[in-house]
Amino acid sequence: MIPSTTLKQKLAGDTFVITAEIAPPVSCHAGDLMAKAAPLKGLADAVNVTDGAGARAHLGSVAAAAILMQEGIEPILQLTCRDRNRIALQSELMGAAALGVRNLLLLKGDDPKQGDQPDAKPVFDYDTAALTAMAVALRDKGELPTGKKVSGKAEFFIAAADVPIDPPAGWEPKNLKGKIAAGCEFVQTQFCMDAGVARRYLARLAEHGVTLPFLIGISPLRSAKSARWMKDKLFGTIIPDSTIARLDAAADPIAEGRAICVDLMRELATIPGVAGVHIMAPGNEAAIADVIRAAAGIKRAG
Repeated sequence: MIPSTTLKQKLAGDTFVITAEIAPPVSCHAGDLMAKAAPLKGLADAVNVTDGAGARAHLGSVAAAAILMQEGIEPILQLTCRDRNRIALQSELMGAAALGVRNLLLLKGDDPKQGDQPDAKPVFDYDTAALTAMAVALRDKGELPTGKKVSGKAEFFIAAADVPIDPPAGWEPKNLKGKIAAGCEFVQTQFCMDAGVARRYLARLAEHGVTLPFLIGISPLRSAKSARWMKDKLFGTIIPDSTIARLDAAADPIAEGRAICVDLMRELATIPGVAGVHIMAPGNEAAIADVIRAAAGIKRAG
């Protein structure tokens, strides 16, 4: 059974929330998934399971979310628009609800040309706003877009993805406001390893009436080389030059990367609007549990 205090309740309170992310394995064995997820049990407040991350086939995210629930870990189900038409997406959401999945992060999905099967055909029948609106209607009205009634109950708590920026003069959060209008209730962001940018971004959002709980994306960086690659290759990633220099100068870059991550968490916790962090560590998932342990006792800004 998953813990009685849910992610939704924690985000509504004063807990500094820590979510983590794992990519389900290329495997038909549930034990392979749990080998990645089990170290996070009792540490992460919830665990995202990705949906075909990198445009590559993995154990399906709905199945992965159900397995995590059976093992007492609260999942956040990622579901992309890339691979399914609206009929399949509606069916997946009904299936997720029937399994008791509550938390959703609805995404566009990586272009298949970026993956290992570039000839795969993308679908994109829905965009994320349309998928969000459909999930909200399933939850609040108990119906499909056709008006057909759906029995049972979908207790969804819906996230949006966002990409923080250092907002220039006159910038407005039009894209995020569209997701909010569709019904998203909290936000998980791309990597933003600069607390100053996060502070200025959240302040601008507040000026425009955006007050959703934000979980800022961070990572226990492994090396200056990997940090440079992320900064250059992963859309929207923010990593300051000073962080890369700190890794360059470190005798043990792996340990330094974890220390940087924990230092950043303490600073982010002082920013109004930051409800916590979302830790992503592609290829370095074993580091996540250590970072969470090291961050014990961090309190959210009042």
